[in-house]
Amino acid sequence: MVRTLIPEKTISANCKGSEEIKLPISDDLIDSSISNSTHSSLGIPVNSLKDYEFCNSTNDLINTSMENSIENLSSNSLINSIGMEFILIPAGEFDMGSPIREKRRKLWESPVHRVKIEKPFYLGRYPVTQEQWRKVMVNNSSYFKGEKCPVENVSWTETQVFFRKLNALEDAEGINQAYRLPTEAEWEYAARAGTETSYFFGDDESKLIEYSWFLENSGLETHMVGLKKPNPWGLYDIYGNVGEWVQDEYHISYKGAPVNGRAWENPFPSVSTPVRVRRGGGWNGNAGCCRSAERLFAAQDKRLNSLGFRAVMEV
Repeated sequence: MVRTLIPEKTISANCKGSEEIKLPISDDLIDSSISNSTHSSLGIPVNSLKDYEFCNSTNDLINTSMENSIENLSSNSLINSIGMEFILIPAGEFDMGSPIREKRRKLWESPVHRVKIEKPFYLGRYPVTQEQWRKVMVNNSSYFKGEKCPVENVSWTETQVFFRKLNALEDAEGINQAYRLPTEAEWEYAARAGTETSYFFGDDESKLIEYSWFLENSGLETHMVGLKKPNPWGLYDIYGNVGEWVQDEYHISYKGAPVNGRAWENPFPSVSTPVRVRRGGGWNGNAGCCRSAERLFAAQDKRLNSLGFRAVMEV
């Protein structure tokens, strides 16, 4: 693939939280949401993208970070057969959505409703990496290359194939674990980690730089997982780096949403391509995109270089 360097343009610090930045990439690499009047594209090109393998320039740091994570496993975490590390998320209840007073909130984060997560589950400590994706799928279509970087440029539909293959792989080894995407409620519950503020560290968005790669500090690319601070439950990159697919179909509000933590999906086949929820912001989103309650969407067959996923392993 030939990359064309684009003259520098200034990125506005006032871009809306639900907007995307388009990279100058080939037609087969899509970086656009199914935008409407409230989810529009900025269309701002990236200046001087480096012509080398992104996110893979500090191998020693990568290996040290991952080795330390493995060595420091506690009783509530485990690693599967392809090196995916999981944290046990306890059952519990929380208020899902954002209150009216929350800064940068969107209408589709309402109404706030009480949700009960009925049983514990294991959630990936990190987003799924390119190395882990390749072990299951063989190929790697990520735009920003790097084994320890989050996989991106994969559709929701492709994540379902990944989980089918991973489940089959583990069954063949006699492990018999069930892997899947988190539901939207499970994702927000885990991201909040018992908090009720805009972010799990409070309401002061100036602290986000300590926990996340986002528009302000990402350099308009992804970074290897685990370099920023985790949330209180030990989850890394839950904000920023890449957004994360969840299982649920998108609804314009939470009216009628399940209160038991299960996925909200149409029980009947859709005539058109279903639209799925994406969470956590990404390298190209501003601070508002990284709030615990923020929710965006994309058609389930879209592939975005700012969108990956995190895995659940059922208990």
